[in-house]
Amino acid sequence: MPLSDVALSLLDRASTRRGSTEAEALARVLDRAQRAEELGYHRFWVAEHHGVPGIAGSAPAVLMAAAAARTRRIRIGSGGVMLPNHQPLVVAEQAATLQALHPGRIDLGVGRSLGFTAAVRDALRTGKEAADRFGADLAELLAHLSGTAAVTARPRDHAATPVFVLATGAGVDVAARAGLAVVLGGPTLFRPGPEGATAVLERYRERFRPSSWWPQPYVVVSANVAVAGTREAARRLLLPEARALAVSRTRGEFPPLEPAGPADPEALPDRERRLVEESLAASVHGTAPEVRAGLELLVARTGADELLVTGGAYDLEAQADSDRRLAALFALRPR
Repeated sequence: MPLSDVALSLLDRASTRRGSTEAEALARVLDRAQRAEELGYHRFWVAEHHGVPGIAGSAPAVLMAAAAARTRRIRIGSGGVMLPNHQPLVVAEQAATLQALHPGRIDLGVGRSLGFTAAVRDALRTGKEAADRFGADLAELLAHLSGTAAVTARPRDHAATPVFVLATGAGVDVAARAGLAVVLGGPTLFRPGPEGATAVLERYRERFRPSSWWPQPYVVVSANVAVAGTREAARRLLLPEARALAVSRTRGEFPPLEPAGPADPEALPDRERRLVEESLAASVHGTAPEVRAGLELLVARTGADELLVTGGAYDLEAQADSDRRLAALFALRPR
């Protein structure tokens, strides 16, 4: 399948950067949403993180409302709302309100991740067992959106808001049973065997049951992608977030992004350096021809209907340039 036949979308986690404020990080998300619309991207999504020093995006419904108000045509959504943190009725009401204000432009991506630390989980009034309720919470959410629940969520959505499941492992089976689109990313995309993307997505398609939201399976592949004039420049664009992720896994805190130094990642401790290299290996980056080849292979292996580009960058100008180069690869029509 040529890349021009695959929908192209962006996810921005509202990363903070050393030397700038969280308010500035949020403002840049809205600027990027406008630019994505101008370039012809299909969707622009935001995420939910709590108590993370390096991420300002904690309230996806609020940020979605701001992004939708600043744009006119591009679809706006969540990647995603974490159901263990919320009552399904409230999530349905928020989505339905946004859909009523911006008809035909709102997406609802949901996930089952918990707060990163015990303190965050306590503040959210959730425990580790909350993720086990995901299937039941999702069913309740869908009932509210379709108007079949005991309590009528208002404004009524009438199943107008497309629902996506951010899934790994068992989450794919939940999406298939519910008849929802699936978003698959991370190391699974590049892993061979029964736990790799090919096998997982084959199972999703085989077990999919049509629903009011999706008559047939729909696969969104989520990956860190960077395009630049040289492979090294693209690699350096992804390094700050890869380094922050490595720090979070070794020291327990995801920090604000910092510019990539000339010795990165060689100057990092051994374990952090390995984690950085693993993160970069699970991305697609390079010059335009290199990225085209990498994404065509990824689409061929997964049968993806859509690519959701992730990855925070410290260098905002380079990130904007990457967004433009990627849009050109997919032959998007600027608006």
